[in-house]
Amino acid sequence: MAVNANSSLFKRLVQQGLINATAATELLGRRGGQYKSLPEFLVQEKLISSRELSEQAAALTHHARFDLSFFDLNSIPKELRNEKLVRKHQIMPLSRAGRSLHLAVADPTNIAPIEDFEFNTGLHAELVVVEYDQLKQLIDKVFDSGMDTGDGDWDLSALSTEEDDDEDDAAVQPDKDDQPIIAFINKMLLDAIRKGASDLHFEPYEKMYRIRFRIDGILHEVASPPIALANRLSARLKVMSRLDIAEKRVPQDGRIKLKISGKKSIDFRVSTLPTIWGEKVVMRILDSDSAMLGIDILGYEEAQKKLYMDALAQPQGMILVTGPTGSGKTVSLYTGLNILNTEGCNISTAEDPVEINLPGINQVQVNPRAGLTFPSALKAFLRQDPDVIMVGEIRDLETAEIAIKAAQTGHLVLSTLHTNSAPETLTRLLNMGVPAYNVASSVSLIIAQRLARRLCGHCKAEEKLPQAELLQQGFSEEQISAGITLFKPVGCDHCTNGYKGRVGVYEVMPVSPSMAETIMEGGTSLDIAQQAQREGVNNLRQSGLIKAAAGLTSLAEINRVTKG
Repeated sequence: MAVNANSSLFKRLVQQGLINATAATELLGRRGGQYKSLPEFLVQEKLISSRELSEQAAALTHHARFDLSFFDLNSIPKELRNEKLVRKHQIMPLSRAGRSLHLAVADPTNIAPIEDFEFNTGLHAELVVVEYDQLKQLIDKVFDSGMDTGDGDWDLSALSTEEDDDEDDAAVQPDKDDQPIIAFINKMLLDAIRKGASDLHFEPYEKMYRIRFRIDGILHEVASPPIALANRLSARLKVMSRLDIAEKRVPQDGRIKLKISGKKSIDFRVSTLPTIWGEKVVMRILDSDSAMLGIDILGYEEAQKKLYMDALAQPQGMILVTGPTGSGKTVSLYTGLNILNTEGCNISTAEDPVEINLPGINQVQVNPRAGLTFPSALKAFLRQDPDVIMVGEIRDLETAEIAIKAAQTGHLVLSTLHTNSAPETLTRLLNMGVPAYNVASSVSLIIAQRLARRLCGHCKAEEKLPQAELLQQGFSEEQISAGITLFKPVGCDHCTNGYKGRVGVYEVMPVSPSMAETIMEGGTSLDIAQQAQREGVNNLRQSGLIKAAAGLTSLAEINRVTKG
């Protein structure tokens, strides 16, 4: 399909004085076959706005205009999601009514694609004119997020856990009366994936039931089904997770594997909790793709990245990643493990739970009730000729002592702690009872981190602040004199409240000889922090301000995540 510069739509735009025919034709000639359609060419070359183009197309053909901003893509019939046809013609089927097919088009004068749809579906096309930008965004949402298989369908019947191959499927077959509940939960799971949520919360209260998604670190209410359905919703989630549906008095943990296609599946970690009004269920989406991110994507400054890479290249020592729950510690650790994961390296991990499967790495799920604890797993690792050991979390003195012993005897050890900053991590180990000389000699690098919401590139707006306010927020006079441009969130169709995605904010602190001396002398976390500042280590606040000055996030967001 090629751009038709002789179409009636093109001629109308010229007649209306909206585009220059000669300039447009010359530009099209230089671009060659780069563009598939006239709307794509006109809008991307900024010869006309997407909105104005749709208005002219509708006026020319007398078709209705339709705003896709609030269109629910879940209403698109699955049997009509033919990615090959949609991408080829840049036309999207929206709905079906009997033998009529409602098609969203940006150029209703281009008849050939419409006839192709009619031929392939056997339906009569009813056209609605839409803005090209909105149409392209809808197509990308449907097909680019991994939602659709080759035929544009979801395999919703294949919801299962990893034990499915070993279990009797008849044990979890639902009754016909449960079909509405099943359909509703399936929709919630798929909506969460589409919206990029990290967690789903199913919450019963006395007179209401609430479902919330955590998107970019913030919870948003997405549904409020009748409270009468609370028990049926929790029961269905427990069945899918292979949990005991009769047990409602104690917390339970399980997993769900959602098979999207023969090649793609997504895992959910499920936790139930008895509350006074019923069972709350929280599901975490385990995104294996995030573990495969390169270190350049995570948001480290160049100097910070070099410190991390240098520590990973050492044959021994301990790298600790710290921060609250949901701060991205797991992704930082897995990124490091991926860098180390080579044929010549023996890597073993002890995790609770194992969230992401990494081929080539020996991952152990701790099970305290069976006697498989972090310390016992570490002791076993040391008898397995390891090069790299990863401990999911150092929670007690025994785990800390074994990990430090491993770091001192020729092994590289990675682990996490829950502290607020890098200096506090060292004092936490000391408070656990680890001798100061062991801490000073074994820990090589500490990474404290937070995740800040990333500003949407489509709608962020410049924010003007007086110099006194910038100084109060923590910007240096050197930064201010060099010029700082800050941005604030606005909100548009491409984002959630002005933000889309997240960026890491890091404090990367190597344990230098001077810092080791401070530790040996009994220095507090404040003493260690002052020494780090003297050595040029940016703390979390300073790193966050750099991200704000770079336009990646807002000052308000940095204030939120660094408690500034």
